[in-house]
Amino acid sequence: MEYLYERLRQYGEAGYYGFHMPGHKRGGFLTDADLPYGIDITEIEGFDDLHHACGILQEAQKRAAFVYHADETHYLINGSTVGLLCAILGCTRRGERILMARNCHRSVYNAVLINELRPVYIYPQRAAGHFKRADINGPISAGQVEQELKEHSDIRAVVITSPTYDGVVSDVRMIAEVAHRKGIPLILDEAHGAHFGFHPYFPENGNQQGADIVIHSLHKTLPSLTQTALLHMNGDRIDRSRVRMYLHMLQSSSPSYVLMASIDECIRVLTESREEIFGRYTDLLEKTRRRLRQMRNFSLGEADTYDRSKILILLHDISLIRSGETVKYTGKHLYHELNDRYLIQMEMAAPRYVIGITSPGDTEDGMGRLVEALTEIDRKLESGDRNMLPGDSRELSDESVRSDRGKYSENSQIYPMGEMDSLKDHTKYIPIDQCSGYVAAEYAYLYPPGIPLVVPGERISEDTMQELIQYGRMGFDIRGTRMKGKIEVLENG
Repeated sequence: MEYLYERLRQYGEAGYYGFHMPGHKRGGFLTDADLPYGIDITEIEGFDDLHHACGILQEAQKRAAFVYHADETHYLINGSTVGLLCAILGCTRRGERILMARNCHRSVYNAVLINELRPVYIYPQRAAGHFKRADINGPISAGQVEQELKEHSDIRAVVITSPTYDGVVSDVRMIAEVAHRKGIPLILDEAHGAHFGFHPYFPENGNQQGADIVIHSLHKTLPSLTQTALLHMNGDRIDRSRVRMYLHMLQSSSPSYVLMASIDECIRVLTESREEIFGRYTDLLEKTRRRLRQMRNFSLGEADTYDRSKILILLHDISLIRSGETVKYTGKHLYHELNDRYLIQMEMAAPRYVIGITSPGDTEDGMGRLVEALTEIDRKLESGDRNMLPGDSRELSDESVRSDRGKYSENSQIYPMGEMDSLKDHTKYIPIDQCSGYVAAEYAYLYPPGIPLVVPGERISEDTMQELIQYGRMGFDIRGTRMKGKIEVLENG
């Protein structure tokens, strides 16, 4: 069995001189940068073509399909984003109706816009316990999907995200069964679950649970370079030729062999060493989680519907007194404390929680540093240490983090996204704190995770406006809007 990286390495040592792309000529003498020029090639003799794979790349993709229990697998060198676009465009025709979770990634909304689809939204269920207090959305249920499919007989595909960016897992198997009873495919954004299915500590992956198309971001939780992902196809409910057509259209015609070699190396590791690697990883992860359960001011996110690879630190109701003022201690405070004082970079912060992403690449030293840092911060908070607050906390008062939503804020869809371009002459910019009741002409979202809070064509609810205001006060960067602190809306509301 020959792997792509090994052939690239051998080729680099064979003495060939290339009069072909790329311009660095497999040498780095024009720059001092330590980059992998030696294995960065184009489609030359013996190295196959991703868009017409019949050799080493075809075999590599077959290996990936076998490892992930898929009928057919394709390399993605433009990330999961291109996989979601191709899946949705390939499974729908222009103007058709699609059922999608409202907390899907923005790339799903882009596919809706491109194909002028008519979305029906499923809002995540309410979470429980600390998850609810942290305003973390719960899962999508099969019952919700079944109800919407009864009410809208013209739906052509179902799209959900599981696990979510926060680590919440839905019942993919039941949702797939509900969709299949109606004869329509389930497209699963499992980007954050590329590690699923390799150890009983984690759920089975979407291919094993009946999803028709599954997208995995290898780089998120496995040893593969950034921008690498996989698209899997299963069964006969989808037109695979249309999905392939869009893959050829939307992926680069000059795919990076460095990225593809990293995918192949990741699959090789999963093939040859997964029991050893995941055994060590899950033992370390469970040891870490046991230690973190001892904290007094934080809770560790844990539930039956939660991906345990995520370290979700949920903040209790923590207040500190400074200069006679009560100031809330927030996820943003914890995030910066870990980064600035302990040199630990977490994935993201929200008002009431912080997320850390773990992987089989984590070390005992790294996990130990996180536990020790959180334990020390927890102890300082217990003593009421005012030095835990940054110098400027005037916008982080008790009022700024108060929330009783416990679920995703709902807006009403007034116009399809595709119609908003024709209304651009009738828009204006208004302050975000005045946008309730107006129809949005642009997106508003936080990145990460890139899930829209406001979609063009939606009437912005009071809850959504308050959520945007709160995030702004907390120092979070609201993306999608062209003007800072303002949002584009229709003039007449």
